[in-house]
Amino acid sequence: MSGVWIFDKNGVARLITNPTRESFEQKEPPYPGTATAPGARPRVLVYLPANHVIRSYSELEQRLTELGWSRYHNSSRPDLLQFHRSENSAHLISLPKNFSDFKILHMFDIVVKNRSFFEVRDVA
Repeated sequence: MSGVWIFDKNGVARLITNPTRESFEQKEPPYPGTATAPGARPRVLVYLPANHVIRSYSELEQRLTELGWSRYHNSSRPDLLQFHRSENSAHLISLPKNFSDFKILHMFDIVVKNRSFFEVRDVA
């Protein structure tokens, strides 16, 4: 476990594995729905045909539906939003229920499964 331990005003410690100046100043992501670990550059998911930044799950669901994905209702995992290609396909996209928890891992999962339609970009 290498990195730098930072203590906040309340005495709570957190480990920063790849420290930068920004990682010491930033605790919360500045843009909801962007992947921003401490010190990371904010990223957004872009729908390429329209060059449109996805800013909500309703926008994402609309685009995925256009590409043949449908909502998969899993009662054993109510904390997730899930999409699948078809009943016979093993392709499944699992996302956190809250869009503010949407991270770079989820963005790249969407990109890998829809290569020519989505892209992850740095926030301009």
